[in-house]
Amino acid sequence: MASDPRLPSSAASPLFLREAEIRRGIELLFFGHAELMRSGDDILSAQDLGRAHHRALYFIARKPGLAVGELMTLLGVTKQSLGRTLGELEKRGFIIRQKGQRDRRQVLIRLTETGQALEDALFAAFREKMIASYGDAGPAAVTGFWTVLEKLLTEDMRERAADLSRQRS
Repeated sequence: MASDPRLPSSAASPLFLREAEIRRGIELLFFGHAELMRSGDDILSAQDLGRAHHRALYFIARKPGLAVGELMTLLGVTKQSLGRTLGELEKRGFIIRQKGQRDRRQVLIRLTETGQALEDALFAAFREKMIASYGDAGPAAVTGFWTVLEKLLTEDMRERAADLSRQRS
């Protein structure tokens, strides 16, 4: 694949810790994230849902029986904000809430069949974009990309991410 001469080289400069290279990385994170999120917008729009709903569906799918408190931590949102999102998903039949078996105060969340079908469609849109990008970059670049993203996380969030991968790889 030939690179566009108008764009900066995809190879990192030997001076990769300079401000220009750091800013480029931040900009690519912003733009890459926005583009990836757009992959699911049409599917969400057809359901009259937004990206907050998608994020909740994604993590509930990754860890069925997830506690509301843990989902709040994963998403970095307030109880009030998450409550609105979950309320809408529950009302529309995408999730069910259940009391915990061991701790009855705990509320656990699962996707319904309808919720799973929606999350599957959203994941398929993301998967297509990720496969194309990973395929173009190659395995060494993907490993480097994961390493950079993991290093951006706090130790606690790195462990949570690793836990999700162990749950359902």
